[in-house]
Amino acid sequence: MSGRLLRAALAVTLLAGCAHAPADDPADPLEPVNRGIFVFNTVLDKGLVKPLAKGYDWVAPDFVRIGISNFFSNLFSPGTILNDFLQGKGRQGAEDSARFILNTILGVGGLFDVAQHVDLLAHDEDFGQTFGYWGVGEGWYLMIPVLGPSSNRDLFGRVGDTFTNPLSYVDEAVALAGNGIYAVERRAQLLGADALIEQQLDAYIFIRSVYLQSRQNAVYDGSPPKEDYGFDEDE
Repeated sequence: MSGRLLRAALAVTLLAGCAHAPADDPADPLEPVNRGIFVFNTVLDKGLVKPLAKGYDWVAPDFVRIGISNFFSNLFSPGTILNDFLQGKGRQGAEDSARFILNTILGVGGLFDVAQHVDLLAHDEDFGQTFGYWGVGEGWYLMIPVLGPSSNRDLFGRVGDTFTNPLSYVDEAVALAGNGIYAVERRAQLLGADALIEQQLDAYIFIRSVYLQSRQNAVYDGSPPKEDYGFDEDE
C-alpha cells in the first residue's frame, strides 16, 4: 500500500472512531492545551486581526464590503456544490450550481448577488458537515492556532475543503492576499459579537458551546435530533 493510501486509510479509521457528544457536555480532554491556544489566539486577535477588521469596517463603504463578501461566497461555491451532492442533496446542488453560474457571469465574478433576485439563496456546506451527515461524530473539541475552534471531524474536513478552495491553486502571494482579505472580512462581520463574549465569565466555554451548537445545527440543517443523555424519562 502506498504512503498516500495508508494515510487515507488511517484517516478513515480515525474518523470512524469519532464519537458524538452533546454541545453542553463536549468531549474536551485537551482542555488545558486548548485553553493555552485560546489565550494565544485572543492575544493575536486583539493585537492584529481585530484592529485590521475595525479599520476595514471604518474605511470600506458598505457596497464595497458587500461586494467582497459576495465575491468570496461565490468563489467558494464549488466546495458547497460538491458537498451538496455528497450529502445526497441533489436539488440543492442543482440550485447552488445555477446560483454559481448566474453570479459568476451576470454578477461580474460574484461581486453582485443577482441569483437572490430569482430566489436562489446561498447555502453553506463543507466536508465537516458531509462527514457529520454520514454519521461521523465530532470527536474531541479542538482549538487550532490562528484558525480557532474545531473538532476532530472538522479538522479532517478542513483538509477536504482545501482541495475545493480555488485559492489553493493560484500563486502563493495571491493566495496569501486572498486569504488575508477573507479573514479580515469575516472578522469584521463578528465585531458586533465582541461585547457579548466580553460579558462571559468564561469566554472559552462560551465559544466552545456556541461553536459546537452551530456546527450541529449546520450538519442537521437547523433541526438537530434531541440529545440522548442515557436517562430514562420515566424515572
